[in-house]
Amino acid sequence: MRVWPSSLRGRLTIWYTLVLGAPLIALTLISYLVFARTLLSRTDSFINDALTAFARELTAERRFAPSTREAMRTTVDEVRFRELGIVILDDSLHTIVAGAAPEERGIERGEPRLLDPELLRPVLRGHDPRQPVALTLTHLPIDYRIVARPLPFQGEEFVLVGVYALNDLDAILTRIQTTYFIAIPLLLLVAASGGYFLAHRSFAPVTAMAARAAVISATNLHERLPVASSDELGGLSRVFNDLLDRLEDAFAQQQRFMADASHELRTPTAVLRAEADVTLSRPHRSESEYRESVSIIQDAARRLTRIVDDLFLLARADAGHLVTREEELYLEESVIDAARAVRQIADQRQVTVSVTKVVPALVRGDADLLGRLLLNLLDNAIKYSPSGGTVEVRMESSGEDCRVTVSDRGPGIPLGVQPRIFERFFRADAARSRAENSGTSGAGLGLAIASRIAELHHGRLELVESRPGRTEFRFSVPVSSVAAKPGVQGAISPAAEWRPPV
Repeated sequence: MRVWPSSLRGRLTIWYTLVLGAPLIALTLISYLVFARTLLSRTDSFINDALTAFARELTAERRFAPSTREAMRTTVDEVRFRELGIVILDDSLHTIVAGAAPEERGIERGEPRLLDPELLRPVLRGHDPRQPVALTLTHLPIDYRIVARPLPFQGEEFVLVGVYALNDLDAILTRIQTTYFIAIPLLLLVAASGGYFLAHRSFAPVTAMAARAAVISATNLHERLPVASSDELGGLSRVFNDLLDRLEDAFAQQQRFMADASHELRTPTAVLRAEADVTLSRPHRSESEYRESVSIIQDAARRLTRIVDDLFLLARADAGHLVTREEELYLEESVIDAARAVRQIADQRQVTVSVTKVVPALVRGDADLLGRLLLNLLDNAIKYSPSGGTVEVRMESSGEDCRVTVSDRGPGIPLGVQPRIFERFFRADAARSRAENSGTSGAGLGLAIASRIAELHHGRLELVESRPGRTEFRFSVPVSSVAAKPGVQGAISPAAEWRPPV
């Protein structure tokens, strides 16, 4: 059976009640004990003052009394105190004289109204009669406070005892106990009710946020949680709203990605099907017609394969399943290999690829993926360079990083679309890029793949500037060390075979 509540509101109410109730009960007990001790101390002071006054009267009475005991009896009869009885004992604790009993209240009829002086003997036995003693007698129907002190008188030793009935004091303490027994539970009940009300009021915004969050789905991601205040709960609402903003952006990007991927895959598959249907529409065709049809199908299949491979690479990278081969390699060799690989494309477009500066840079990474990154940058630069233009490749080393810069003299990227150039399937000129003969997919995935590869190598790919006549991309990657190798310079031109100098 569960006793502790499962709701946070109930637990906070219990904790609030306990935190308030424990000090309240402790304060009540301490105040009760202090009050009881104070009353008892005042009673002892009253008894001691009364005994002192009695001793003075006894001394005065001895001047007129014929004997000591007669003086004691006369003084006891004449000197009386409300609720205080006087008893005089000898040094053997035998009663010599006892005064009238105090006005005792609360004793039922038929019970003795006098405190038997003989009861004092077992109580005081074991105490030094020469030393003052204060104690409480509790085994009788009424509690008594007894104060005994030595009384040297006329050369003899006596014990002067004051007996005070504690019925009034007990009645006061009983009323205080009753008050506490009633007041403390009521206070705890009020505290629990107030704690529950405060918890309910404090968690009302959380309940509202939970209700709103429960109805938010993929169809209404534009809705946001209510922000009712500027406190911690308001901050929590803003954090959740920021999370929903990111989720909405990611969901919209995913939808665009799926739509663009479907569109890109639809084009080559439509070409494959249409060409196959046209080829098979007539029973007999010439060899040249079949070869032309198969060539078209082959180009579409290659484009389809490149798109699927690129999508597969991005999917593995996003899922964290793209395993890179960590090995030490010289980045300048990858730059030279990538420049050599795009030579044919550069020749076709009458574009010069100029490697103006190469520095030795030893990095850790995957040679194939880094080559893919450089190839995508060069292919993109060649694609948008005008005929007769130049693509410049430059390497620089700065501290712990190596930077590879690829720039072209193309028309530039419009300022409004520059923040989106690393998005998947994004093309500033979609119609033109589909028509280009490219070493990459041409589907708007080249820069997205290059940026993802840079991240996998703890590097960064960024657009430095883009304006008519100059567009520059920079790839930065940490270096392991810098070896003392001579710089390499050269150029790829459509007119001559390019080879890196030794």
